[in-house]
This record gives sequence, C-alpha cells and structure tokens, in this order.
Amino acid sequence: MLKTRTLSRYLAQGLVSLLLILLVAACGGTTSPNGTTAPTKITIQVLDGGGVLNVLKAVLQNYKTSHPNTIVDIKYVTTTAPVIPGKIQAQISANKQDFSLILAGYDVVAAGIKNGFLEQLTPAHSDKFPNLSDNYQGPAAQYAGLAQGYALPIAYTPSGPLFEYDPSKVPNPPQTIDQLRTWIKAHPGKFEYARPRNSGPGRTMLMGLPYLLKDSDPKDPAHGWTKTWSFLKDIGSAIDYYPARTGVTMTELGNDTRWMIATTMGWDINPRVLGQVPQGFKTFMLQGTSFVADDLFMMMPKGLDAQHQAVVLDMISYALQPKQQAYTYDKGYFYPGPAIKNVPVTMAPAASQTALQTFGRPEYEQLATSVPIMLPLSADNLNTAFDMWDHDIGGSKVKTS
Repeated sequence: MLKTRTLSRYLAQGLVSLLLILLVAACGGTTSPNGTTAPTKITIQVLDGGGVLNVLKAVLQNYKTSHPNTIVDIKYVTTTAPVIPGKIQAQISANKQDFSLILAGYDVVAAGIKNGFLEQLTPAHSDKFPNLSDNYQGPAAQYAGLAQGYALPIAYTPSGPLFEYDPSKVPNPPQTIDQLRTWIKAHPGKFEYARPRNSGPGRTMLMGLPYLLKDSDPKDPAHGWTKTWSFLKDIGSAIDYYPARTGVTMTELGNDTRWMIATTMGWDINPRVLGQVPQGFKTFMLQGTSFVADDLFMMMPKGLDAQHQAVVLDMISYALQPKQQAYTYDKGYFYPGPAIKNVPVTMAPAASQTALQTFGRPEYEQLATSVPIMLPLSADNLNTAFDMWDHDIGGSKVKTS
C-alpha cells in the first residue's frame, strides 16, 4: 500500500511539473539558466503591395541578421496594391492577423486611412522615431504629414510625370501638353499608361496633368479637374487598353508594341538596368511640369500582439538609419531613394553605384532641385480621383493580365 501511495504521489508531482512546463511554453517563453524568462523568437510576415522590396529587402534581411534573438524568419508575400485593403480587413475581422508589416505606396496608405485598418505609428509611438521631422528630406517630411501618422516614408523620389520613348520611332518628341495630345491621337495604339490605382507612373501622370493643363484646382479632382478629365477622355480614344501593372507598359515599350509611355525617374532607370527596356531609350519632360513627389511607406496593420508590434516598430526605426537608407538607392528603382537627409550615393552598395553611373541620367539630379515639387492629393481626394478615372475614363478597358 505504501509503495502504491508513493508511486501515486510521484506520478501526481510529475503531472504537475509537466503542466507547469506546458504552461510556460504556452506563455511564449523559456527559462534561462539564471532563472529569467527569454522571449520566444517570432516570424515576421511582410506584405508588399508596391514593389517596395526592391529597395527594402536587403534592409529587412540586415535587421534579421542583427537581431538573431528576436526573429526566427522573415517571410515575404507580394501582391498588387488594390488587393491589400480587403486582405487585411478580412484578417482583422477574423481576429487572425497573419501579416506584421505592410510595404506599399501612398495609394495603400490612403486606403488604410479611409478604411481604418492601420495602426497609428505617430504620435502613439513617437519615442521610437526621435527627430523624425528634422531627419526627413523636405518632401518626405511633408509626405509623413499627409499620411497622418499611419505610415512612415521609407524611400523618396521627385518622381515625375516623365514620358519615355523609343528615339528611333519618335525622333521629335512633344515639348508641350498640346503637342503630346496631338502626337497620341496621330499615333493610335502607340501611347500607353497603366491604371492609376495600381501604377506609380499612372498615378503620377494623373496628378501631374492638372498642373500642366492649368486646371482650376489641382488638388480637387471632383470640382477642379475639368481640363484633365477632358484631356484623358480625348486621348483615350487612341489608347488600346490600360494595363493593371506598370511592368506591362515597360515590356510593351521594350518590344515595340508601344512607342511612348508614362514613366517616372525610377521606372525609367531600373527597367533599363534589368534589360526590360533598351538602354538607349530616352525620356522627356513637358514644358510647365510640376513634379508630384512619391514615397514608399512602411505600415503596421491592426490586430498584432504586443510582441509583434514591438518588433515591427523597431524594424521601421532601423530602416530609417542612414546606413540602411543607403540601400534604397538600389538600382535606380525609386531614384534617388533615401527619405532622410545626408545619405550620399557614396554610402550605397557598389552595385548600386555602378548601376546609377551606367544607367542614370545626370539631368535628373538637376531637375530634382529646379522643377517645382508638389505633394500628391490627400487620401480622400486621391480615392476620389481613382474612382472617377475607373468610372469615367478607363475602368472598362483595364486588363489584368
């Protein structure tokens, strides 16, 4: 009987110990030799809806390497910008947020503000980003204000609008907006731009036209863009279709399907680096152009636990350090790249410096300081412009493949 009771007592003690071990594991920690509880390393899943990984993946991998006690892995999912709102909102509704970090352009920021699926980064977590407004380049600082703290700029470009062309097919490119209209209508099917809702160059051209056309209010697409909407309808008769991705326009320019397309500084340089567009193709800027700046952003979706939130905030702060910002030069994808001040190209990786020396255009540096640079539309007005373009201009002619 004594042996039976003793065995029962040991069995009970063993079960209690097992339960305690399981409880500690469930709480997300392990006990170190000194008796403290070490946090469980986590996986960060990144959702990229704007090609941001082109300039930021090396930075994120650097973070993983330098934080081995925090992160097990970083996984990447790429999609198109219009898909992100529905995907994130569905996960929030299901109380199951798979994505920890969102990378995208201002179109997704605008959708996030409108639909309420983003956590506010500042001022709620301003302690993680000291002197941010002083460190940002001027337009990037203004962009941060436009994002209302729900996203932080991570890369910056004066952008455009610019137009890229095959000089063998277009020996005398247009110089004014009226000449551009005339050329497009005289060459049916040879000009193209992608749907603005999912294209940086398409969006930049859309927001740049009111300045070129001297519309009554370039910031009010619903009431101040009479000339812009008329222009787009007019040239639309000579446009075969509107691709759902910018990359399609580059491919079709490169294979001679199109002779001229809407572009930006980065979208001019990088496809030529990659061989998608011939190196000798050229760009032009119309008289009276005002650049509409563009930024790439890091965002944090709602629905994360405290541990994931802390890591994501630290990742964003890390990506804004000058040494990491130098990686945003990339191979011209978002020329020049750095969102913060005092990050010269000499800090960039050697491959980036070589690409920009070979494929960059010296005039871009001069244009970036001499051409007026405007901010894009507010979130509400940008969504209005997208909706009006889809409804009134090209929605029925968009091709997704």
